[in-house]
Amino acid sequence: MASSSSHAPSYAAVLREPHVLRTFAPALVARFSYGVVFVSLAVALTQATGSYAWAGGALALFGASTAFLAPLRARLIDRRGPRRVLPTMAAVYALLLATLTAATWQAGIPRWPLMLLTGAAGACAPPLGPVMRTAWSALLPDPALRQRAFSLDTVAEELLYVGGPLAAGVFIAVGHPAIGVGVSAGLLLSGTLVMVASPALRLADPGAAAGARHTGVSRGWWRGLRGNALLEAVVVTAGVGMCLGALSLLLVAFSERHKEPAAVAWLEAAPAVGSAVGGLAYGARAWRVPGRIRLPLLALALGLALSVAGMAPNLWVLGLVVCAAGVCVAPTLTTAYLVADECADTSSRTRAGTWVNSAFNAGASGGTALTGLTVDLLPLWCCFVVATLPAALSGVAVLGAYARPPSGRGRARAASQLPKKPGTASGSGSSLVS
Repeated sequence: MASSSSHAPSYAAVLREPHVLRTFAPALVARFSYGVVFVSLAVALTQATGSYAWAGGALALFGASTAFLAPLRARLIDRRGPRRVLPTMAAVYALLLATLTAATWQAGIPRWPLMLLTGAAGACAPPLGPVMRTAWSALLPDPALRQRAFSLDTVAEELLYVGGPLAAGVFIAVGHPAIGVGVSAGLLLSGTLVMVASPALRLADPGAAAGARHTGVSRGWWRGLRGNALLEAVVVTAGVGMCLGALSLLLVAFSERHKEPAAVAWLEAAPAVGSAVGGLAYGARAWRVPGRIRLPLLALALGLALSVAGMAPNLWVLGLVVCAAGVCVAPTLTTAYLVADECADTSSRTRAGTWVNSAFNAGASGGTALTGLTVDLLPLWCCFVVATLPAALSGVAVLGAYARPPSGRGRARAASQLPKKPGTASGSGSSLVS
């Protein structure tokens, strides 16, 4: 993939833009809550119910209500504006987490109320990542700056999900797992309230931005893969999510079969380290290749790298392989969010990013579940190969759809989107990073 660094701005240039730090810093504080809450809630529910099955069911309900209702919450934000919706959403979510903190402090609470409380909390979880990416689009109209910002955002989010479980472990070790649930409530509520006070969220309100792009994504992005950038991003991101969800369980199996189960901790960190390095390097380049081509190529590279991981002779080699494969993770997600942002208008931008985010989360859950069914039936190296198929096949499908020439009405539509000659009205093609 050709690139050029002649016009690539620095990360410092992104952070120096007006209102960026005032928006991004509290958004990270609020999003850190999601890194802390899952482990804290898992342990607190297990201790309160005395049952792994009930705790697992409650967490599954939390995850399902978070992922599958996220597009509805995003649609509400797109229609009403984040400054109106997010404070209420954050307050209700924080109140439910505070109630769960009190309910799980001691054992003996009836299980069904805990299940319902956990599911309700997931249903109200604010989509802070998509809202922040919508704010980036309002703050940074320059495509090169926006690519750098999306890379920074993706890497920061990944590091939050590495640091969050570590913080939860501290709360569990020095006090009580329910403390982490309560701290999560405080982090999200305080961070969200400071975030919505930023002028950037006023710019992100529907119709507030000058020169808004109206590409009609809200009028039927589901109609087919060919020529549909948002659906392409959703398909590839779901495949990558399945691949990485499967990888987590496969790392556990690999470390256990090599008689070192504790090694899974640093094995899990290896792809995150690679992802952070890859994301920062990727965002530093100004790419000439369009994002809709970069995205499936990155997914293919990730799948191919991980397909050989199961053949590693020992844990150290496996760690190096998954770290190298992780270099593709943040660039893939960054590109998916950029593609979604480029094809969305101001009335659907948060929704577009949320579909990508939900696709990844749903794919990760499905990948873990499917791998749990196959890991005892197939050789471990074969499980690694099977786990990488969703990422590789989604990349191949999107590349094939992109390369296939349109016919009939599609050819006319494509011709209408070609750049006009100098002196005529410009077309409405997407703004590609160059």
